[in-house]
Amino acid sequence: MFRTAVLRSAAAATRAIRPAVQQSAPLARRSLVAPRSAFRTAAPKAISVRMYSSATGLNQQEVEGRIMALLQGFDKVNDPANIKPNAHFANDLGLDSLDTVEVVMAIEEEFSIEIPDKDADTIHSIDKAVEYIVSQPDAH
Repeated sequence: MFRTAVLRSAAAATRAIRPAVQQSAPLARRSLVAPRSAFRTAAPKAISVRMYSSATGLNQQEVEGRIMALLQGFDKVNDPANIKPNAHFANDLGLDSLDTVEVVMAIEEEFSIEIPDKDADTIHSIDKAVEYIVSQPDAH
């Protein structure tokens, strides 16, 4: 019922305005509508540039250096002199299982990747971490 009343009043308003608009239409067209040539401007040229990362990804020496630097700053390493490319987290660096999880999480942050739990469980040494990171194409 309300809908019908609104529609009727809208139709009545439209009918009341229509005669006034039709009388002034030629004047309105002449004064408000500009020729098409007035709107034609030079189209801006789009310049697109694509940036690509290196096609080869990270090399082993770079990954190894970054992981070793990360471990240098890790305060739970028993002796920073033991940080070598083949160092085992528990045996050589004295890290327990929770420390190893923290190291793997730090590696994830360093290389902007997410290491699934099943893969993280296999990373127990620097060389295993390097091997995993080098095999990830989205690591950077």
